[in-house]
Amino acid sequence: MKVNIYYGGRGLIDDPAIFVMNKIITVLDELNIKVTRYNLYEDKRGISVLPKTLKEADAVILAASVEWMGIGGLLWQFLDACWLYGDKEKIKSLYMMPVVLATTYGEKDAQFTMVKAWEMLGGIPCDGICAYVSDPVAFETGTEYSYLIEKKTENFYRTFSKKLSSFPSSSLAVRENVLKPKNISLTPQESEQLSMYVSNESYVKQQKEDIQELTQMFRQMMGDDSGEGVEEPYVEDFKKAFSPIPDIALTFSWEIKELNKTLIIAIDNSSLECYYGQKEEVDVAIKSSRQVLEKIIHGESPVQTAFMAGDLTAKGNFRVLHTFDTLFRFGNR
Repeated sequence: MKVNIYYGGRGLIDDPAIFVMNKIITVLDELNIKVTRYNLYEDKRGISVLPKTLKEADAVILAASVEWMGIGGLLWQFLDACWLYGDKEKIKSLYMMPVVLATTYGEKDAQFTMVKAWEMLGGIPCDGICAYVSDPVAFETGTEYSYLIEKKTENFYRTFSKKLSSFPSSSLAVRENVLKPKNISLTPQESEQLSMYVSNESYVKQQKEDIQELTQMFRQMMGDDSGEGVEEPYVEDFKKAFSPIPDIALTFSWEIKELNKTLIIAIDNSSLECYYGQKEEVDVAIKSSRQVLEKIIHGESPVQTAFMAGDLTAKGNFRVLHTFDTLFRFGNR
């Protein structure tokens, strides 16, 4: 038998949910249960294809870390993907154990949210682990807590291995009569394939490029000879995202490898000059591929994150580089 764990936290070293998951995995290993853990923060783009992993599971554990409010966006994305692309017939047979650890108020509300969401998906929620942890060290070293985790895990094992029945819930009636998914006439296999397209960055990028190409074509057909979209790509994007900072004068250069061009971005208080050319003295010289630049413009990755990940290179005053994401708020960041 197999159990899948879907962890929606940020992977912080002091997250008590990690300790609880490790304890659960140890107990299930002793019971000869194969366990696979999916850390949602490791592959955010791949969340939409994760519902297909439910097919190989006999039960699931949803683990959430409450740091300020609710179960967190990553776990919501996973549950949304289950609603949109998951095999509902398979989910109906899946037992779910909620694991919620909070370092602030709200653990019971988060657990209720997870249970309610799983019921709406048609699955079977089980008794879970819900706790507020003010001192992670004391929690992890307390033998009484380890004992409770072991017993909860053993009860969960008995429930899904023996396929015990549960009391009926009104959520089932609501789901069947009100919360019906939009009928788009897709088989589970087609839904799974659609989720793969959604998570495929190159496919989405190609769609965006096709739309941009069609837009440029229609501009030409309508007599727009400005050539702005063709001759000076990304200039308008920077102008629209510009968020001026008082009393600041900076100049950036951005070399785009595929275009073999350099975009000059000159800022003087609330004034912005953005053009292709050359400038001898700049505060920061950036170099990247077109794909990386487009991810930044679409709000998918801040400049600082791309720099730390090695997706782009930069030379000059690195203190100035930190202000770039403040000066240009792409994707309404």
